Amino acid sequence: MQTADPNANKARHDPLEKVPVAQEPEMTEGVITHIQRFSVHDGPGIRTTVFLKGCQMRCAWCHNPETLRRAAELQVFAELCIGCGACVERCRRQAHEVVDDSRVFHRDRCVGCGRCAQTCYAKALVLVGETRTADEVAQELFVDREFYESSGGGVTISGGEPLMQPEFTRAILALCKRNGIHTALETNFAREWSFIEPLLTLVDLFCVDIKLLDDVEHKKWTGISNRQTLDNLRRLDTARKPVIVRTPVIAGLNDRPEQIHAIVDWLGSLFNVIRYELLPYHPLGAGKYLALGHNQPPQWFKAPAPHIFEQLTQIASLQRKP
Repeated sequence: MQTADPNANKARHDPLEKVPVAQEPEMTEGVITHIQRFSVHDGPGIRTTVFLKGCQMRCAWCHNPETLRRAAELQVFAELCIGCGACVERCRRQAHEVVDDSRVFHRDRCVGCGRCAQTCYAKALVLVGETRTADEVAQELFVDREFYESSGGGVTISGGEPLMQPEFTRAILALCKRNGIHTALETNFAREWSFIEPLLTLVDLFCVDIKLLDDVEHKKWTGISNRQTLDNLRRLDTARKPVIVRTPVIAGLNDRPEQIHAIVDWLGSLFNVIRYELLPYHPLGAGKYLALGHNQPPQWFKAPAPHIFEQLTQIASLQRKP
């Protein structure tokens, strides 16, 4: 199956539409990619993580490109196509057609209705993005309450960037807190404080990324400045909210000791950083980029060598308190 998409390379930079706000928090709607149960890397204990769609950053190394745009979109795994033609018959917008005995997908015609994905027996077509209410999501999260209580775990809202769907995020968190469930928020923190302040009483633990401390480099590799993130971290510290700070480490991009030292020194002025974590880059999202019609991350992006990562981890552990 081929894809024909003249705007494919621009897709990652589409502006996100505003999120509608429902009158009743439980009925507030949002768009998620999936809900991951029994996660042990998104906060303390056994957790369930909700991944929301939509992000204002365009990190060149992103391993979840399906979360960048808020709208539902189709993943096309051409290597799985068996040529049955069911998608051609099912699509009302002629996004799928046969050209010279080959299946061609016109992404610019697709509206993400998912009719073709429902018909695709070979799972070559997968719709990413489901509109759910906060109550629907919460009811699914509550199923594992016993595991949260026995392990000291809870619910984590991630993305994408959950602050791009602030009302939806707040509604889910409120339902969790109402039911005594520990909450965590994974965020790049690059939104105005007015989006964050209403969440302070609803989030038990913030997990915030500092990709790069140098603002010029940050803009180059993520598309936006890091000033908002750093300013919000200072405000969060004043609010005395616990935070874990993380840095994804890519060889040749931000794996120099002085780069990690700079972040450690900056964090030294904060009181409520529980710990500073480094996350080695992994290329697991490469296939998703192709399936979404995007350019893949640069081929030279790799995880840092083990001995270098160990050195950086030791530097990260030197985080000092004022």
